[in-house]
Amino acid sequence: MKLASALLLLASIPATVSIAQPLPKASTSLPEYTISRADVEAHTYFLAADELMGRRTGEAGNRVAARYIAEQFRLYGLKTPPGQDGYLQTIPFEKIKAASSGTLLLGSDTLKLGKELVVMGGNATNVTGEVVYVGYGLTDGEDGYKGRDLKGRIVVAQGGSPDAKSPREIFTAAEAKRKLAAEKGVAALIELYSESIPWGFVNQYFNREQITAAIPAGPNAPAHLWINNANNKYKQLKETGQTVTLRTSGRERVAAPSANVAGIIEGTDPKLKNEYVILSAHYDHVGVGKQGGSAYESSDSIFNGARDNAFGTVAILESAKVLAQQRPKRSVLVVALTGEEVGLLGSRYYAEHPLVPLKQTIFDLNTDGAGYNDTTIVSVIGLERTGAKAEIEAGARAFGLSVFAEPAPEQGLFDRSDNVAFAAKGIPAPTFSPGFKSFDEAIGKYYHQAIDNPESLNYNYVQRFCQAFAHTARLIANRAARPQWIAGDKYEAAGKTLYGQ
Repeated sequence: MKLASALLLLASIPATVSIAQPLPKASTSLPEYTISRADVEAHTYFLAADELMGRRTGEAGNRVAARYIAEQFRLYGLKTPPGQDGYLQTIPFEKIKAASSGTLLLGSDTLKLGKELVVMGGNATNVTGEVVYVGYGLTDGEDGYKGRDLKGRIVVAQGGSPDAKSPREIFTAAEAKRKLAAEKGVAALIELYSESIPWGFVNQYFNREQITAAIPAGPNAPAHLWINNANNKYKQLKETGQTVTLRTSGRERVAAPSANVAGIIEGTDPKLKNEYVILSAHYDHVGVGKQGGSAYESSDSIFNGARDNAFGTVAILESAKVLAQQRPKRSVLVVALTGEEVGLLGSRYYAEHPLVPLKQTIFDLNTDGAGYNDTTIVSVIGLERTGAKAEIEAGARAFGLSVFAEPAPEQGLFDRSDNVAFAAKGIPAPTFSPGFKSFDEAIGKYYHQAIDNPESLNYNYVQRFCQAFAHTARLIANRAARPQWIAGDKYEAAGKTLYGQ
């Protein structure tokens, strides 16, 4: 290489990236330095193999992936969580098939399935009656059902909630409304939808199969509809005296169990071992063909999910191996989560059914991502918020990587991965992602696409990413004081409640 070209190349490298600098011997003796490209590659090629058929939650390929992860935990000597017979935390999910028909007659208007309305759930229904408006329909309080007997009635609720902004919050509110409506014995629940998620996406998403947490159906599970109320078009449904006729096929439900996979590395410090750092990554993906939700070729209809999120799953597997070889002061719970792609269901289930006490869980280091467009960095969502910035930066720097904080802020990524289930309980929980700064063409090329195959990854980068993740986990598990939410964070109050501060 000519001298001028070499100088130009050096000038183009960010100043924050280490260039072949020797590391102290004490650091390089740690087992994370032994994470090999061969091991990383082998895990990835298995988890993102065609034979696993896209690892869709509730299907055989997902169960095979769970078993593979569990057997790696066994190989590494991880302990099973208290009260568990093995590494699998089984979850009773259900597969809800798309409705085949649905209409709502309102005066001279006929609202139709796939156009103005979507069927969210419930049994087949054919009912005519006067509607009752219940506000948001979330409580029995003044703006809810007001203690009225609404058994067998058709109730109308405003979509979302006063605080719901993210998709997760909107869907959570909808589930709460359906649960309350079922408890009240109503015949049907109609939500007037005018939320931030575009109706076209809502219409497409809910007119195909979904996976959800099992909810007892019973003989009178109410029909649950969303109506496109853009521009307040159907505001008359809030008025008294409005009569409608609702006919829907309902949505068939079948069992589709899945599992989180969890193992424990016991800490070495007599006192600190009673505190836990969680390492989390979702191992599920979106499946095959139409399940994937994106275009595909007949020659390749399997959405392998190498980047999203075999990549992150391999990071927690390799971290489990090296942390077990040389244990940190605090205990570490390594958990591979299912159901992320179908609504963050596995992490939400864990948060409600924790395997170690939440108040003893001081941190969740989550890893997830759509891919990478910069192999000199890791990107961390929540870096500035969650109290372990120094450890994260040091963990990355040890392997020649710098840290980019809060990539693609317009995407609201903090509340779109499994970390949010832990954050909502008060646990500081950033997401440690492959290097990207924005959702550009390089990300979109692979994100939820059938070409996201294992042979397309840069394994030198995947190796360094896994090493950086494992070292970061060690530094956090060894730090003297617990990480804390920054003052004023939206989850700070939950943290103070959880930890009794």
